[in-house]
Amino acid sequence: MRWLREKCVIWPSVAPQAAREIKSLIEDSVGKVDVGSTLVESAGETMAEIVSAVTRVTDIMGEIASASDEQSRGIDQVGLAVAEMDRVTQQNAALVEESAAAAAALEEQASRLTEAVAVFRIQQQQQQQRETSAVVKTVMPAAPRKMAVADSGENWETF
Repeated sequence: MRWLREKCVIWPSVAPQAAREIKSLIEDSVGKVDVGSTLVESAGETMAEIVSAVTRVTDIMGEIASASDEQSRGIDQVGLAVAEMDRVTQQNAALVEESAAAAAALEEQASRLTEAVAVFRIQQQQQQQRETSAVVKTVMPAAPRKMAVADSGENWETF
């Protein structure tokens, strides 16, 4: 400003031209300020849109995190279920093995019992064969036949 004032004092003929230059500079500055204001306003709107988009992204990320937590809990539950199924399968396999061993032991005992009973059956069958042959050899005399007696029919009423 001092330069301008000195210019106006030193060169009075230059003052109107300087005023035009100043006016031109002021108009140019006002135009630039208007453009800057428009740009600032546009930047403000863009920033508001960015903030809105960031808010939406934050909400979506929160939903994704929540869904991920839920899926993680679900996967943990599946893992627990698989572990429980494995435990029960192992337990069932052990029970099947025990049952097979018990069945084999029962089969062995049944075989021994069959052998033990077979001895008695053979002796019993031999005894029955001896008794049958003794009965065949001793023929008993036939029982006398009773003769039919004629009945007078008097006792029919009490019957």
